[in-house]
Amino acid sequence: MSNPSDSSAKCPVASSSKAQTKGIGKSQEQRGTDRDSKPTESPSDTRKGRAPTRRSGSGQTEKQTEGQESNATRTSDRKGAPERQANGNPQRRKQKDCERDEPLKTLESKTEDQRTTEEKKRKASKPVTSKSDSVGAAHAQGSDAPKSAKSGRPTQSKPKVEKRDQSASIASDINPNSLTQNDLSDTDSVTEDEPPELPSTSQERRKPKLTKTHNSKNTESTEEDTGAHQSRNIELEKVLLATNEKLKIKKLERSKASSCVNEVTDKVISHLKQNVTWCKDIEGLTTGSYYENVKICKPDEFDVMLTIPLERVDIQVFGDNGAFYSIALKRHSDKHPLHKFLNEDKTIKASEMLNEFRDGVKEALESMKHKKYSIDVQRKKQKCPAVTLVVTENGNAISIDFVLALKVCSSWPSNTNDGFKIEKWLGTKEKRNLKRKPYYLVPKYEGKGNVEHGGVVAKDVWRISFSHIEKAILEKHGHSKTCCEAHGKKCCRKECLKLLKYLLSQLEEQHPDKMSKFCSYHAKTALLHACATKVEDSEWAFGLLANCFQQLLDAFVAYLSKQDLRNFFVPSQNLLHPDNLPKSNCEFLAKQIEIQRNNNFPIFQ
Repeated sequence: MSNPSDSSAKCPVASSSKAQTKGIGKSQEQRGTDRDSKPTESPSDTRKGRAPTRRSGSGQTEKQTEGQESNATRTSDRKGAPERQANGNPQRRKQKDCERDEPLKTLESKTEDQRTTEEKKRKASKPVTSKSDSVGAAHAQGSDAPKSAKSGRPTQSKPKVEKRDQSASIASDINPNSLTQNDLSDTDSVTEDEPPELPSTSQERRKPKLTKTHNSKNTESTEEDTGAHQSRNIELEKVLLATNEKLKIKKLERSKASSCVNEVTDKVISHLKQNVTWCKDIEGLTTGSYYENVKICKPDEFDVMLTIPLERVDIQVFGDNGAFYSIALKRHSDKHPLHKFLNEDKTIKASEMLNEFRDGVKEALESMKHKKYSIDVQRKKQKCPAVTLVVTENGNAISIDFVLALKVCSSWPSNTNDGFKIEKWLGTKEKRNLKRKPYYLVPKYEGKGNVEHGGVVAKDVWRISFSHIEKAILEKHGHSKTCCEAHGKKCCRKECLKLLKYLLSQLEEQHPDKMSKFCSYHAKTALLHACATKVEDSEWAFGLLANCFQQLLDAFVAYLSKQDLRNFFVPSQNLLHPDNLPKSNCEFLAKQIEIQRNNNFPIFQ
């Protein structure tokens, strides 16, 4: 059966017309009695929004009877249509019929959801009128009622259509196979994104079932994808954690290695100060992965910079990348320790100075006689600024690179202005403090040594170095001061760098021809850029090791694909420039990394 409230909503003018019909036959005295018996509102009724309670004495029974008739009229609006046509004002009736019939014309073309929503809006917008207002309206139109009765206009066909829809709806409730074509089209139009709000028919009650079925399928597929992704992450995390444990250096090994390196370094520095005139102020500066706490596997490689302080120098850029410079002394005398290494234009000859430094280190080794270990000097490598010593103790070899460097105590070159972006990562104050420190220049060049630029040959130029700044950054690597401290949260920045370095070293062992020109500095530079981009410690939480390492690999592969990895301090220098690294090598490394990622890094296992 249809709900009476639904019928009243579909024909909102029924109650008003009935009130008019009842009000025409009343005498003047009865209307006066109605006005005297206006409803009185109790405070509780007003607060709760209920209709006012009528307390009219003798007229109460008559008003209750009229209210019941009005309710009956709402539930049988289709049966009362001829009576309304006979008693109503023709013009007003025509206007109201048009207003009522207009939505009925398009009712079938709309979806069940739209019809339900519009019916709700019409119910909410329908004004609640009192009995006296209905009687007044009927009295105002009483003179036109006979005209409507005489007109004898035929009954509208739209209510019959709606009545047929209602019967079809009732039949569909009894037999689901009796759905009409319109009902079937409405059912087919159900979508997952727009489920019906309040279904009132059997067709609408079936729609949530269809939507629920589609949503359940999508939910199941999404849950499966999420579960598979989580499973892969769990497996990858196990592999990375196991690899990270394998890369840790034991404390005993670390202690023995550092003790050996410190002893050899002290003796070399002492010999140079005593026997080389321009090395009287030489100082040792420990740099590299071991002192940055990112050394992997074994403590078998150490870097020590032996620095010569300089004041009042003039540096000029050599080449286009902004990382190489020629150095000239200002206001020096002939007694300056470096006078014998100067060209006519006062620039320092890096090649001659490096050769004499190498000879001094060899002499220091000859004076060192130790029964615990043996020390050998490796052959000089082209374009390498280091003198490499191999110290062997109980079959364990340790490599020590002594690098000659000039310490320049002045402001950093202008080519660094656009680099070193750590403001959001470590803070503006920390950046300002680090930029107050000196920078270093090491005797290294690119390309052919005899290439001349501005009167200076390439073998006599110096490359700028910020090794000490890199060491300080990795020591203070957290956005918060307590990152990775005893009472702070641990991050995975250094672990990601270790894993990337280990990946490159393992690939180099398998493919030495293609990987020989890649080094750990490429991995460190990629990490510094990643830290400057992802500055929050929560983004590098240790529990996110797998995700963070994957993101670092994404960035590194992008650098290889574009063949563009900028120096963190000097953005004008491309560490992957085609002049230094063939494109085929970069493509090969990018492909190998993707192979390892797709197979859960078998090279680590």
